[in-house]
Amino acid sequence: MAATLLVLLTAFAVVLAVELPDKTLVATLVLTTRYRAWPVFVGVCVAFLVQCVIAVSFGSVLTLLPERVTTGVVAVMFGIGAFTLLREGFAAGEDSEQDAARSGPADVSFRRAALTSFGVLFAAEWGDASQLATAGLTAHYGHPFAVGIGAWLALVAVAGVAVLIGRKIRSRVRPQLIQRIAGFVFAAFAAFALYQTIVS
Repeated sequence: MAATLLVLLTAFAVVLAVELPDKTLVATLVLTTRYRAWPVFVGVCVAFLVQCVIAVSFGSVLTLLPERVTTGVVAVMFGIGAFTLLREGFAAGEDSEQDAARSGPADVSFRRAALTSFGVLFAAEWGDASQLATAGLTAHYGHPFAVGIGAWLALVAVAGVAVLIGRKIRSRVRPQLIQRIAGFVFAAFAAFALYQTIVS
């Protein structure tokens, strides 16, 4: 039980660190400026749930492979995540979402707003660092349920921050700094997995 809780907390912490400065938060923030908050939050959370199931399933398949192959794939996934995060973290900032603040939330149905939010975030999460992290952590720890729940709760927390705090978060937190830190953490995970591949 203690080991499962530790895996859940690890997944939560890793995914939260990766997603706070990511396009997921910005996309949710922009959607909240266009639609009412509640349907956006519901649509985003369902999209995250589906993507977590996909990532955990992929990670679980990896556990069926020989250990050397698994650690090699995990190293590659974390390496890709590190590259993506560091590239975005050291790139010039883009604040294209500012124009979305000029108009208030659109008066559309709950279903339409939720489905739109689901579609945007479901597409945005493909190949995202959090998806790679979830799959990699599942393959590494072999606890798909704990990793999936931890990752999903982290994504829900990020969506909640975007919906409740909204635009204020970008004026107080430097997203690029967090991206750089998360990128170096991913690089360390990749290096450790590569080491395990070589010595196993």
